[in-house]
Amino acid sequence: MTEHAHTSHPDTIKRLKRAEGHLRGIITMIEAGRPCLDIAQQLHAVEKAVGQAKRTLIQDHLDHCLEDAVGSLPRAQRQSIDAFKEITKYL
Repeated sequence: MTEHAHTSHPDTIKRLKRAEGHLRGIITMIEAGRPCLDIAQQLHAVEKAVGQAKRTLIQDHLDHCLEDAVGSLPRAQRQSIDAFKEITKYL
Protein backbone atom coordinates (compact mmCIF):
# COMPACT_ATOMS: atom_id res chain seq x y z
CA MET A 1 0.00 0.00 0.00
CA THR A 2 1.32 3.47 -0.83
CA GLU A 3 1.72 6.23 1.72
CA HIS A 4 -1.42 8.25 2.05
CA ALA A 5 -0.89 11.52 3.92
CA HIS A 6 -2.70 14.84 3.85
CA THR A 7 -1.98 18.19 5.45
CA SER A 8 -4.75 17.63 8.02
CA HIS A 9 -3.22 14.39 9.33
CA PRO A 10 -0.89 16.02 11.90
CA ASP A 11 -3.85 17.94 13.36
CA THR A 12 -5.96 14.78 13.40
CA ILE A 13 -3.18 12.89 15.17
CA LYS A 14 -2.89 15.71 17.72
CA ARG A 15 -6.66 15.58 18.39
CA LEU A 16 -6.63 11.81 18.80
CA LYS A 17 -3.64 11.86 21.15
CA ARG A 18 -5.38 14.52 23.24
CA ALA A 19 -8.52 12.36 23.33
CA GLU A 20 -6.40 9.34 24.26
CA GLY A 21 -4.95 11.19 27.25
CA HIS A 22 -8.37 12.43 28.22
CA LEU A 23 -9.72 8.86 28.04
CA ARG A 24 -6.96 7.67 30.35
CA GLY A 25 -8.04 10.39 32.78
CA ILE A 26 -11.61 9.12 32.64
CA ILE A 27 -10.43 5.61 33.52
CA THR A 28 -8.67 7.11 36.53
CA MET A 29 -11.88 8.93 37.46
CA ILE A 30 -13.83 5.66 37.38
CA GLU A 31 -11.18 3.87 39.42
CA ALA A 32 -11.28 6.71 41.97
CA GLY A 33 -15.05 6.44 42.31
CA ARG A 34 -15.86 9.89 40.89
CA PRO A 35 -19.54 10.75 40.37
CA CYS A 36 -21.18 9.28 37.27
CA LEU A 37 -22.27 12.72 36.05
CA ASP A 38 -18.65 13.90 35.96
CA ILE A 39 -17.59 10.75 34.13
CA ALA A 40 -20.45 11.00 31.64
CA GLN A 41 -19.54 14.63 30.87
CA GLN A 42 -15.94 13.69 30.22
CA LEU A 43 -16.93 10.70 28.07
CA HIS A 44 -19.13 13.02 26.03
CA ALA A 45 -16.17 15.35 25.47
CA VAL A 46 -13.95 12.47 24.30
CA GLU A 47 -16.70 11.20 22.02
CA LYS A 48 -17.07 14.65 20.43
CA ALA A 49 -13.29 14.97 19.97
CA VAL A 50 -13.03 11.59 18.23
CA GLY A 51 -16.06 12.41 16.09
CA GLN A 52 -14.47 15.70 15.02
CA ALA A 53 -11.24 13.91 14.13
CA LYS A 54 -13.25 11.46 12.01
CA ARG A 55 -15.11 14.27 10.24
CA THR A 56 -11.86 16.10 9.52
CA LEU A 57 -10.32 12.95 8.08
CA ILE A 58 -13.34 12.21 5.88
CA GLN A 59 -13.64 15.79 4.65
CA ASP A 60 -9.95 15.90 3.82
CA HIS A 61 -10.23 12.60 1.97
CA LEU A 62 -13.16 13.86 -0.06
CA ASP A 63 -11.50 17.17 -0.79
CA HIS A 64 -8.32 15.54 -2.09
CA CYS A 65 -8.86 11.94 -3.09
CA LEU A 66 -12.24 12.39 -4.71
CA GLU A 67 -10.89 15.31 -6.70
CA ASP A 68 -7.99 13.19 -7.89
CA ALA A 69 -10.32 10.37 -8.88
CA VAL A 70 -12.83 12.41 -10.86
CA GLY A 71 -10.42 14.86 -12.41
CA SER A 72 -11.88 17.77 -14.31
CA LEU A 73 -15.51 17.27 -15.18
CA PRO A 74 -18.02 19.32 -17.14
CA ARG A 75 -20.01 21.74 -14.94
CA ALA A 76 -23.19 19.61 -15.01
CA GLN A 77 -21.38 16.55 -13.66
CA ARG A 78 -19.37 18.67 -11.24
CA GLN A 79 -22.55 19.78 -9.44
CA SER A 80 -23.27 16.23 -8.29
CA ILE A 81 -19.76 15.84 -6.85
CA ASP A 82 -19.95 19.23 -5.13
CA ALA A 83 -23.36 18.41 -3.64
CA PHE A 84 -22.04 15.07 -2.37
CA LYS A 85 -19.08 16.76 -0.71
CA GLU A 86 -21.33 19.38 0.85
CA ILE A 87 -23.83 16.89 2.30
CA THR A 88 -21.11 14.84 3.97
CA LYS A 89 -20.52 17.76 6.33
CA TYR A 90 -23.70 16.66 8.10
CA LEU A 91 -22.42 13.17 8.92
